[in-house]
Amino acid sequence: MAQDFLIELNKVSKSYGSLCAVSGLDLRVARGEIVGILGPNGAGKSTAMRLAVGYIASDSGSIRLAGRDISREALQARRELGYLPEGMPLWGAMRVLPFLHSIAALRGVKREQRSAAIAKVVEDLSLGEVLQRPIDLLSKGYRRRVGLAQALLHDPSVLILDEPTDGLDPNQKHSLRAMIRAISVRKGILLSTHALDEVDSLCDRVLILHHGCVVWMGSPRELATGAPKTGAGTALERAFRAKTA
Repeated sequence: MAQDFLIELNKVSKSYGSLCAVSGLDLRVARGEIVGILGPNGAGKSTAMRLAVGYIASDSGSIRLAGRDISREALQARRELGYLPEGMPLWGAMRVLPFLHSIAALRGVKREQRSAAIAKVVEDLSLGEVLQRPIDLLSKGYRRRVGLAQALLHDPSVLILDEPTDGLDPNQKHSLRAMIRAISVRKGILLSTHALDEVDSLCDRVLILHHGCVVWMGSPRELATGAPKTGAGTALERAFRAKTA
C-alpha cells in the first residue's frame, strides 16, 4: 500500500540575492507522523515553514499538501492546512471569542458547526477563562494558545507549527505536547523548535538544518545517542546541547 504523505517538499530551494536560505530541501511527512526541524537562528527553519505553506514562493522544486500542489491548487491545499507562524499576528483589539468566530467563518466552518468547533479548541487549549478578554491584554502564553486555536479550528489534515510552545510555562508545554501527540494520529505535522526535550517527547523524526541545508535526519533516539556523523551535524548537535543544558 502506498504511504499517505500529507506534506511533500521535493528539492525546494529559496535564495535572497546571494544568500541561500533553503537549498534542495527534500522532506515527506506521512499521516500520523510528527517531524521536527532543528537548527540555530538563521538556519532556514522559518523559511522552510513559509515555503511549505505557500506564504513565499520557492525558486525551484515542488510542494504538495494533502496531495495538492501548493502553486497550482493553492486554495484547495490551504483548506487542508493549519498554520501557526512564529510571532503569530492577532487582532489585538478583538476579544478571544469573537476572534475565534471570525476565523471559523473565514475558514469555511459551517455556521451550525462553529460553536462545537470553537468549544473543542477552547477545551483542548484551556482558553475558557479568557474568552471575553481583548487579545492585546493576554499573556504571551495565552496569545500563543489563541494562535494555535485558529490553526486547529477547521480540523485540518496538515499542521505546520513554528515554535508551537514558545512562551508557555512547563505545565502548559506538557499539556500542549500531549494534545499535539493525541491529534497526530489523523494528521501530518511539521514543527520547528529549539528544544531538544520537545523533539524527544513529540517527534517521530527530526532533521537538522544548517545554512539552509539538511545536514542530518533520523529519529530522536539516534540524535540523543550522537548518530549524526557529518562534521556539521555533530557540531550542531553539540551546540544545541550546550545551549539547552
